Amino acid sequence: MPRRKTEPAAEANRRTEVLRAAARLFVEKGFEATTTRDIAEAAGMRSGSPFYHFRSKLDLLKAVILEGLAASEARQQAAIAGVDDPLDRLHRLVRAHLGSLFEHDTNAPLLIGETRALDAAARRQIAEAFDRYQIPWQQTLDALVAQGTLTSAAPPLRLWLFGMLNWSTHWYRPDGAMTLDALADSAVAMLLGQAPG
Repeated sequence: MPRRKTEPAAEANRRTEVLRAAARLFVEKGFEATTTRDIAEAAGMRSGSPFYHFRSKLDLLKAVILEGLAASEARQQAAIAGVDDPLDRLHRLVRAHLGSLFEHDTNAPLLIGETRALDAAARRQIAEAFDRYQIPWQQTLDALVAQGTLTSAAPPLRLWLFGMLNWSTHWYRPDGAMTLDALADSAVAMLLGQAPG
């Protein structure tokens, strides 16, 4: 009996499930410690099935990061579209980033450190994607300096902000008392030298 072809939508869903499972496991266990068997099991597939969608575990890592960054970038662009006030833009950028971490299974920002396993060409692609992701952040910080809200927008400030936001995955509980909006408010307040609410 000939093998039935799977519908394109079903294939796309399976590929997405593999990406989500891999991203979650790469964050929890690390890239090296995660096996393709782990990924297949987490995605509800047979152990070799992820290779139908990706040539190797390295290709899967690259896709998780690049596609996650692209999705996060699209969400942040939508969040700041038409917003001119730099403080409002900053809050929206922070909230969109937190949303990517907690609401959309986009663990790409947390996996930037795993790029050491990839070849130079893949690392360059990811660095370029992360640079694009950071552009509105730096522009917003620069605008806050121009209006006198911040005294400096040196790149380490932006990187510190990302580090602070990404670290929240270790302690923040979405089902706890603090909402993501309140967490975003607190992050912006700390950046501005105010007491977090």
